[in-house]
Amino acid sequence: MASTARKTYTWPRNYLTRRLQTSSDVIQRIQEAWQRDIMREFLAEFMSTYVMMVFGLGSVAQKVLGGNNYGTYLTINLGFGFGVTMGIHVAGSISGAHMNSAITFTSCVLGQTPWKKLPVYTMGQCFGSFLAAATIYGLYYGALMQYTNGNLTVTGPRATAGIFATYPAPHMSLWRGFIDELVLTAILQLCLLVITDKKNSPALKGTHALVIGVAIITIGLSLGMNTGYAINPARDLPPRIFTSIAGWGNEVFRARDNWWWVPVVAPTLGAFVGAIVYLVFIGNVNRLQNQNVRIQDQPEQAYSLNDNPRST
Repeated sequence: MASTARKTYTWPRNYLTRRLQTSSDVIQRIQEAWQRDIMREFLAEFMSTYVMMVFGLGSVAQKVLGGNNYGTYLTINLGFGFGVTMGIHVAGSISGAHMNSAITFTSCVLGQTPWKKLPVYTMGQCFGSFLAAATIYGLYYGALMQYTNGNLTVTGPRATAGIFATYPAPHMSLWRGFIDELVLTAILQLCLLVITDKKNSPALKGTHALVIGVAIITIGLSLGMNTGYAINPARDLPPRIFTSIAGWGNEVFRARDNWWWVPVVAPTLGAFVGAIVYLVFIGNVNRLQNQNVRIQDQPEQAYSLNDNPRST
């Protein structure tokens, strides 16, 4: 009887031990997978873009749904600008915190980032942006329903699709808006290279993230009226897709002469144009290609092309 009792007692203990060991092995494999550079870079772009977009979209939601009691055009620009600053601090030492697929594309064209990383960075940015839109929708759902009476529209006096994606002002045509987005993104790219070029006049050590955020704010305050300054495909397309799913419908793609593709294509071209302008008039492509400073050691230099931490 004693022997039987011992067997009955030890069986669940041994079973639990084996299960715990199996769980530990699974956790270890997951940790090892997450420690791989490609996964860490994906997660870094995901989290940094998520942080940027939550702050940015949240500031727009407060302005639209709360009126001037909770926000102004200035607070929207501050939300996006400081959102970029926080995003750089989140991921600057891992992926460079591009948070912008146009910046990543140009980095690949100039040879600063391997092409194989383009889909990884872009997917991380898009997933982060999509989840940020879903987060803001959930947090402000009550205010959204109260403001719209449950009627989610893209245009009109109670339009709310603009909380999540950009739409041009009534005075803008499709192609004028395209040029506007191209020029603004070129200016952004030019500013990024100016801020991070160590052989020109870079920002002071430790201030790069803040100065880049100020650059975003400045672009918005001075040039944002025409199109809402998307200047980033990952900032605009994923939230637009979310709104089409969440109740606004396909009108988010048809509105303003099928505007949706402009914030995707124009910034991509604009970032490349801005980099070429900088290299031709100020910088030097060979110098930038040889200037691969690891951001792990100097995280304040994130969000740049010439200082991308993982270019091999």
